[in-house]
Amino acid sequence: MKIVVDDKIPYIREKLAQLADDVVYLRGAEISAADVRDADALIVRTRTRCDKQLLEGSKVQLVATATIGFDHIDTDYLCEAGISWTNCPGCNAGSVAQYLECSLLLLQQQKGLDLQQSTIGIVGCGHVGSKVKAVAERLGMRVLVCDPPLELKEAQSPKPIADSFVSLDVIEREADIITFHVPLSREGQYATYHLASDDFFHRLTRVPYIINTSRGEVVDNDALLQALHEGRVRDAILDVWEGEPQINLELLDKVFIGTPHIAGYSADGKVNADNMVIDALCQHFGLPHPGCIFPPSLQDGADGSNPLELYNPLDDSNKLKAAPSNFESLRNNYPIRREFSGIKV
Repeated sequence: MKIVVDDKIPYIREKLAQLADDVVYLRGAEISAADVRDADALIVRTRTRCDKQLLEGSKVQLVATATIGFDHIDTDYLCEAGISWTNCPGCNAGSVAQYLECSLLLLQQQKGLDLQQSTIGIVGCGHVGSKVKAVAERLGMRVLVCDPPLELKEAQSPKPIADSFVSLDVIEREADIITFHVPLSREGQYATYHLASDDFFHRLTRVPYIINTSRGEVVDNDALLQALHEGRVRDAILDVWEGEPQINLELLDKVFIGTPHIAGYSADGKVNADNMVIDALCQHFGLPHPGCIFPPSLQDGADGSNPLELYNPLDDSNKLKAAPSNFESLRNNYPIRREFSGIKV
């Protein structure tokens, strides 16, 4: 059995060595059709486009992406070609929630925002958004949630689990902070491409902070920059960008926190994804399970009582702002952090 793997996926090598006698590790963006032609499985991140050009004529039976998102996978082609695929929904939700909590605490600490007197609008309340909601409530914030697809699903459920939903225009009117946690969709009733558009920024009432950790294209970066210049947005925190890794340098310089797509890069999230990928491999190929992977220990003295002692997003922001051309390197060689126990909501 041969498996081709993105070489930046951590912690997984020992278990894969127990499953296959031929495991090839390659840089994700450089995995080619020749590399996968005789492979049985492919394990990737978002930097590998899995489509007809890559997979036609190969032996690949399973594509597993160690990420929540799967917009880099041409699922229609894989279905036509009889290739199974899987992603890892929710794997890094706790990590993104940690990023949000620390960012909110920094807004309070350095921008003077009183969290307990503030309203946060959460756009998208799936795996990540629901954890962000719990974090915001624990911090004493008023929470507004907008998620039309989930709202429809909840309305049709005999046992609804959500409290209540509001429309996006309510968030535009009432939120002091607006944070996006939606998948990227370019078409259909619930399209999210440029959800935060120039029109969106002109409709804002309260001059809010904008946070995006979902997909870069959910927020029109040029429109956000203009809104910052015009004072329609108070400040912004961005982990995802249009055109990565060639990002808008003026926008990077303008935002309070700008990081290289690493909000979900905790050791805990990576281990969750690894285990989900291993489960999928064993199930698909009927292999004996090699056992679970566990994250490394918390750093000495870390107890989670002060979240910013365990993780401070400004450290990552300062590195990117000092060398924006290193976006991809900073992302690929990220010193993976641990989550703190308080985030397990």
